[in-house]
Amino acid sequence: MSSEHPLSIVLASSSPFRREILGKLGLAFTSDSPDIDESAGNNEAPSALVARLALEKAHKVAPKHPDSLIISSDQVAVLDGNIITKPVDHDNAVQQLSNASDREVVFLTSLCLLNTQTQEHQLKVCPFTVHFLALTQSQIESYLIKEQPYNCAGSFKSEGLGITLFSKLVGDDPNTLIGLPLIELTHMLRQEGIEPLS
Repeated sequence: MSSEHPLSIVLASSSPFRREILGKLGLAFTSDSPDIDESAGNNEAPSALVARLALEKAHKVAPKHPDSLIISSDQVAVLDGNIITKPVDHDNAVQQLSNASDREVVFLTSLCLLNTQTQEHQLKVCPFTVHFLALTQSQIESYLIKEQPYNCAGSFKSEGLGITLFSKLVGDDPNTLIGLPLIELTHMLRQEGIEPLS
C-alpha cells in the first residue's frame, strides 16, 4: 500500500442494509451503486453465481475509484438446490413460505474486496442456514400482511418479524444473513493493512 495514496473504502451497493452493516466498523466509506445484469448463466450453480456477481459489481465501479478498496456482495437463497427469488406479490410469497415450512433454506452471501491500486481481489462465499418452523397457513398469511416482504428473497426479513418463522439459525456471522459478512470482511481489510480497531 502506497503511503502517498491512502486507500479509500467504497461500498459497491445501493442497499441501505449493507450500508448500515458496514457502518458498524466505524470506517469512513462512500457508496457507489453498480448497474449489472444479475441473471444466472446456464446451469450456473448458486455459489458460482453470487461469487461472479460480487466480482462483477466490484469491477463495474472500480474505474471511478482509483486507490480504493471496493467492497461488493451478492446474496441468494437456496431451497433444494434451487434459487429462491423475490416473490413480488402475495400469492408467490405464500407459495415460497409454504415450501420453506419445516425445511432448511441456505443463504449464500458472497463478499469481494478489490484493491484498485494493485488490481488484486479477495473473494469468499459465506453460507448461512435458516431452519423454518412448521408454519400454518394462518401464520403465513398473518406474517405477510404485517410485514409485506415482497421485495425480499424467500419472502421474509430476518431483522423484522421474520424471526418468528424460524426454529434456529446456523452460521458464523449473523450479519451474513442480512447481506454483508462482517467477520470475513474484517479479515480481508486486515490483509490490506486496514485495522478497524486502530
